[in-house]
Amino acid sequence: MSPKPERTSATKQKLFDATLRLAGSRGMVGLTVDEIAAEAGVAKGTVYYNFGSKDGLIDALLRYGVDLLAARLRAAEAAVGPWDTVSDLIEGMLAFFAEYPTFAQLLVSELWRTPGQWQQTLSLLREQVTAIIRAQLQYLTDSGDLPEGVRVHTAAAALFGTVLVVALDWQVFDPEQTREEVRDSVLLLVRGLRGKV
Repeated sequence: MSPKPERTSATKQKLFDATLRLAGSRGMVGLTVDEIAAEAGVAKGTVYYNFGSKDGLIDALLRYGVDLLAARLRAAEAAVGPWDTVSDLIEGMLAFFAEYPTFAQLLVSELWRTPGQWQQTLSLLREQVTAIIRAQLQYLTDSGDLPEGVRVHTAAAALFGTVLVVALDWQVFDPEQTREEVRDSVLLLVRGLRGKV
């Protein structure tokens, strides 16, 4: 009998939250499965049964975190206008990174570190997120709302990287700003490149 999907999802969420709590205070390298399981309130055997090893757990949790982020970005696709969609994409990323600041730190520290233990997984996951952003920017390009010559692939990576770093900077150095103020600043920067304020 296989585990129920809702139980598996709840266990993944517990493990995800526990790993991020521990990584936020100690980093990823020294974490053990025992510590993660204890922090999550699950049996160590549950971790090994579902993930095989600590590396398997971390890999699955990275994928889970990006799936959560991608779900928020997909929700933005329901916005009415193209700039509303971009605003909602920025809002979704900022909200996610505010909720999971350690995940943002992990992305920054591991994604561009070469060679990194989870760099290959993170690169694939980065592609998943930037593909959602690219689709919306392509729509803006096709409707003439982005300057001619903007390379959508590069612009999507730039928007993702900008929001990721801005979210960390906001959390660490400027936490008195509201998320709306941060979002509006990023959106004004993006629109300002075309002269739309």
